[in-house]
Amino acid sequence: MADKGDIGWRLVAGAAAFAGGFAAKKVITLAWKKATGKEPPANPESPEVALSEAIGWAVIMGVGMEVARLLATRAAARQWAKGTGELPSPLKAEV
Repeated sequence: MADKGDIGWRLVAGAAAFAGGFAAKKVITLAWKKATGKEPPANPESPEVALSEAIGWAVIMGVGMEVARLLATRAAARQWAKGTGELPSPLKAEV
Protein backbone atom coordinates (compact mmCIF):
# COMPACT_ATOMS: atom_id res chain seq x y z
CA MET A 1 0.00 0.00 0.00
CA ALA A 2 1.20 3.53 -0.72
CA ASP A 3 2.55 5.48 2.23
CA LYS A 4 1.51 9.05 3.02
CA GLY A 5 4.48 10.44 1.06
CA ASP A 6 3.38 8.58 -2.06
CA ILE A 7 -0.20 9.74 -1.63
CA GLY A 8 0.98 13.32 -1.06
CA TRP A 9 3.17 13.15 -4.15
CA ARG A 10 0.32 11.75 -6.24
CA LEU A 11 -1.87 14.68 -5.21
CA VAL A 12 0.86 17.23 -5.94
CA ALA A 13 1.76 15.61 -9.27
CA GLY A 14 -1.90 15.39 -10.30
CA ALA A 15 -2.51 19.03 -9.47
CA ALA A 16 0.64 20.08 -11.33
CA ALA A 17 -0.30 18.03 -14.39
CA PHE A 18 -3.83 19.45 -14.37
CA ALA A 19 -2.56 23.04 -14.10
CA GLY A 20 0.04 22.46 -16.80
CA GLY A 21 -2.54 20.93 -19.13
CA PHE A 22 -5.02 23.73 -18.52
CA ALA A 23 -2.43 26.41 -19.26
CA ALA A 24 -1.14 24.51 -22.30
CA LYS A 25 -4.62 24.24 -23.81
CA LYS A 26 -5.11 27.99 -23.50
CA VAL A 27 -1.69 28.76 -25.01
CA ILE A 28 -2.06 26.23 -27.84
CA THR A 29 -5.54 27.54 -28.70
CA LEU A 30 -4.27 31.13 -28.82
CA ALA A 31 -1.28 30.09 -30.95
CA TRP A 32 -3.59 28.20 -33.33
CA LYS A 33 -5.84 31.25 -33.71
CA LYS A 34 -2.84 33.50 -34.38
CA ALA A 35 -1.24 31.09 -36.87
CA THR A 36 -4.37 30.12 -38.81
CA GLY A 37 -6.63 33.11 -38.25
CA LYS A 38 -9.51 30.88 -37.16
CA GLU A 39 -10.76 28.90 -34.20
CA PRO A 40 -9.37 25.39 -33.70
CA PRO A 41 -11.72 22.59 -34.74
CA ALA A 42 -14.31 21.98 -32.02
CA ASN A 43 -14.81 18.40 -33.19
CA PRO A 44 -11.82 17.18 -35.22
CA GLU A 45 -13.50 13.78 -35.70
CA SER A 46 -16.21 15.35 -37.85
CA PRO A 47 -15.94 14.65 -41.59
CA GLU A 48 -16.80 18.33 -42.12
CA VAL A 49 -13.37 19.31 -40.75
CA ALA A 50 -10.55 19.05 -43.28
CA LEU A 51 -8.37 16.03 -42.57
CA SER A 52 -5.17 18.11 -42.60
CA GLU A 53 -6.67 20.53 -40.07
CA ALA A 54 -7.91 17.72 -37.82
CA ILE A 55 -4.56 15.91 -37.87
CA GLY A 56 -2.65 19.13 -37.33
CA TRP A 57 -4.77 20.05 -34.34
CA ALA A 58 -4.51 16.55 -32.85
CA VAL A 59 -0.72 16.45 -33.20
CA ILE A 60 -0.15 19.94 -31.86
CA MET A 61 -2.55 19.46 -28.97
CA GLY A 62 -1.24 16.00 -28.08
CA VAL A 63 2.41 16.95 -28.10
CA GLY A 64 1.79 20.31 -26.42
CA MET A 65 -0.29 18.82 -23.62
CA GLU A 66 2.20 16.05 -22.93
CA VAL A 67 5.17 18.43 -22.88
CA ALA A 68 3.29 20.75 -20.51
CA ARG A 69 2.40 17.83 -18.23
CA LEU A 70 6.00 16.64 -18.23
CA LEU A 71 7.40 20.08 -17.42
CA ALA A 72 4.83 20.74 -14.69
CA THR A 73 5.47 17.36 -13.05
CA ARG A 74 9.25 17.88 -13.16
CA ALA A 75 8.87 21.34 -11.61
CA ALA A 76 6.67 19.86 -8.89
CA ALA A 77 9.27 17.13 -8.27
CA ARG A 78 11.99 19.77 -7.83
CA GLN A 79 9.85 21.60 -5.29
CA TRP A 80 9.01 18.32 -3.55
CA ALA A 81 12.73 17.50 -3.29
CA LYS A 82 13.47 20.96 -1.87
CA GLY A 83 10.79 20.49 0.78
CA THR A 84 11.47 16.88 1.73
CA GLY A 85 15.14 16.47 0.88
CA GLU A 86 14.55 13.70 -1.66
CA LEU A 87 12.70 12.95 -4.84
CA PRO A 88 9.35 11.18 -4.63
CA SER A 89 9.90 7.41 -4.67
CA PRO A 90 8.18 6.87 -8.06
CA LEU A 91 10.70 9.26 -9.66
CA LYS A 92 13.91 7.88 -8.20
CA ALA A 93 16.23 6.55 -10.88
CA GLU A 94 16.83 2.81 -10.88
CA VAL A 95 20.52 1.89 -10.85
